[in-house]
This record gives sequence, structure tokens and C-alpha cells, in this order.
Amino acid sequence: MRTTPTILHLDMDAFFASAEQASKPSLRGKAVVVGGLGPRGVVFTCSYEARVFGVHSAMPMAQARRLAPNAAYLVPRFGLYRQISEQVMGLLRELSPLVEPLSLDEAFVDLEAGETAWDERSALLAGRKLRDDIRAVTGLTGSVGLAACKMLAKIASEQAKPDGLVLIEPGTERALLAPMSVRTLPGVGPATGDHLRRGGITTVGEIAEAGEDELVRLLGKAHGLALYAMALARDERPVVAERDTKSVSVEDTYDVDIHDRVRVRMEVQRLADRCVQRLRGAHLSGRTIVLKVRRYDFSTLTRSETLRGPTDDPGVVREAAARLLEAVDTTGGVRLLGVGVTGLADYTQEDLFAQAQAQAQAAVAEGAEVVGPEPVEEVVEEPEPAAERQWRAGHDVRHVEFGHGWVQGSGLGRVTVRFETPDSLPGRVKTFRVDDPGLERAEPLPLVARVPPAVGEG
Repeated sequence: MRTTPTILHLDMDAFFASAEQASKPSLRGKAVVVGGLGPRGVVFTCSYEARVFGVHSAMPMAQARRLAPNAAYLVPRFGLYRQISEQVMGLLRELSPLVEPLSLDEAFVDLEAGETAWDERSALLAGRKLRDDIRAVTGLTGSVGLAACKMLAKIASEQAKPDGLVLIEPGTERALLAPMSVRTLPGVGPATGDHLRRGGITTVGEIAEAGEDELVRLLGKAHGLALYAMALARDERPVVAERDTKSVSVEDTYDVDIHDRVRVRMEVQRLADRCVQRLRGAHLSGRTIVLKVRRYDFSTLTRSETLRGPTDDPGVVREAAARLLEAVDTTGGVRLLGVGVTGLADYTQEDLFAQAQAQAQAAVAEGAEVVGPEPVEEVVEEPEPAAERQWRAGHDVRHVEFGHGWVQGSGLGRVTVRFETPDSLPGRVKTFRVDDPGLERAEPLPLVARVPPAVGEG
């Protein structure tokens, strides 16, 4: 393990909620909760003002509403969050080629690999500059931890929250860890924590005192040895640059269980199309189609089918997903559906004839009659009747008269909009019919105004 604090861990502060507050002046300094707003929704993240009331991530949304009834409850805008994340990750890559993203708002950076830092002083300078750059580019804040290993860098960033920087000096690690709860260590969840507590171990220092043999006896060899090493502040895990994508998938959770088999089929087809869109967006193809179904009793079934070659053809993916669905009993109701593609490649083998041949051969093997191809008919899609437009709380809109705003709420044929932008004062509120022709969906505005280059600059 290195002896200098050149591993950096960045964790953006209440990322989704902070992005919403930055884009909506009327919500700054107020309780904001972002997540699924349906009966089964959960909290994705919440502002620090909401945490005062006991709201936290992964809490059922119904419970959050009871704890903080006056908070602003918003549907996530993942497109905006991804844009900001790309800006932040770009700043991290300026520091080092070794950046290991853990999520949209969290990553490790090996400063030594980028020759950005080599001792405590240079590491502190790099961390401070990063925080300043993030604020300048995104308008948001992030907390930075610096240490000689990944585990300690993450602990340091937790101590730095919100909007701070903590460096753990080499040689002080064990004294720092000793009084901390065993839950502080990676891999110690509620079950392992309870198991250790029953063995009389509640702090990291007590893990170190118990010794390697006792940890192995309590937790098994692999987990016991790893936990004992971490209690001694030993973490040899390197920062690993982004790994190649292994799968592409989409899934939806439904507020009310779906019982209608036709609706289930339609949802699977829609998810298949969305999955292919993502696949093509990443310039990938895949050969294994995966269907995921979570039923009314929370049991989850996964079915897969492997094609002869990679494809990004929506028809092929839809047909495979439909075949997989036929083998799943959904009569009791479905609460989640997902379609994914694995076995990815950066090319497409559009050998549909070969796939059809394989299916025909399989049919012959089963004794089925195989007939020649039927004439291809042109399918003319009938236009669907116009449905009532859906206005999601927190999402961006534009009105021909009042300009840019966001949805505060909707219902009973009405939608309420607050008209404001990231760099305006808190805006006024207007209510419209949901079918108002002057109101339309809009793209999120940048949180920080882009300054045009001066005349004569490239």
C-alpha cells in the first residue's frame, strides 16, 4: 500500500436534489425529495433540509411524505443528471487517466498515476482545485476525501460532507478507524454487523483486537481475512479505469400490478424497443436477450435466449422477448418488467436468415411442420388516439407567453407551472389546462450560464 494520500474519492453532495435546487431558485434552502412519486415509489435522494425531518435515500416515498409533508416532491430528470455527471467526470479525467466511476455522482481517482499529486501538499492542492472547478462548471458542490487507499479515501469524503475536504494523514489511519462502527467498513451490511455484534464486536478497533483467526471463525475465510485487513487500514485495491459495458438493459416498476396479459406483452415490446435504442446509442450489439419479471409476490424470474450472432435489430429483440414471456406465468400480476441484452459486441451480425433457419431446424427436431416463408405484407400503423398529456412534477416546460418553467403539479385536467430559470429570482406560478396549446415540454437549462468567448478568441 502506498504511503502518500494520493487516492481521491469524490462524492457530490445530495446530487439529484442539489441539481434540482440549483435549477429552481424557489426551492433553494428548502426540503426537496427526488424519487418515484407513485404508491410504491422510493426516495432516490433528498436535500439536507429534508434530512432534518428524518428523510433518507431508499425510504418508501409514502413514509417520506409523512415525515416531511411540506417538502417539494419531484420526479428525477436523469438526462440532466447525466449531463452534469459527464462534466464532473471530465474534470476528474483532467487529473488522471485512472478514474473509477462508482455512480453518476461518485468516483475514485489515482492522482499519482496522473502525476497530479505525489505528497500531502500537492494532494491538498489538487483536491481544492477540483472542488473549485466543479462549482465553477456545474454550480454544485462535492466532498473530497484523500488518503493512501480507496477505503480510507471514501471514509474521508464521508467525513467531509457536505461541501468539504478531508485528508487522512499516513500513520494516523488505525487510530482514526478504531472507534468507528464496524458498519463503516466496505462489505459490512446489517447481517454481518449483527453477526459481529453477537460475537461482541461493534467497533473497527475490536475487529483488530479480535484477531484474524476469530474473524475467520465468525465470518469464514474470505470475508474474515478481508475484514481483518481493512480493520488494520490495509486496502490494496487499485483504482481501476472504467470497465467495458457487459450488458444493456431497461426496466420499469409499475405503481399498480399489471394483470392484463395483453398489456404485459405491450410493455415488454416497448421495453425491447427502448433497450435497442440504448444498444444502438452505445454502438453495440448483443446475442443474448434477457427478460426479467417481478411478480405480485416479489418473486423475480429471469429468462434468456441466445441468438446465433449479435444483433441490434428491434424486431429480433422484440420477438425473442415475446418468446421468453410465453414461458412465464403472469396471472397473479406483475409489478416489474425488464428487457436486457448481454454478450455484447461492437459489430452487428444481421444474419436473420440464419436465425430463421436455426428456428426451423429446432422445429423439425421437435416434430413440427415447417412451411415456406409467407409473403411479406406492408403493415400500416393506425395512428393512436391522442392521449391526455402527462406533466411530471419537476420536469421542464416552456410556454409561448411566459417562457421557461417547471411543473409543480398536475391533476383534474390542470397543470401548475412555476416560471423561473437557474439564474432568475424565484418565479411566479400559473395554472393551465393540461391540453393548453401554448404549453410544451422543454429541455433542462444549463445550471451555469455559458459565457461566450471574447471577440478575437478561438
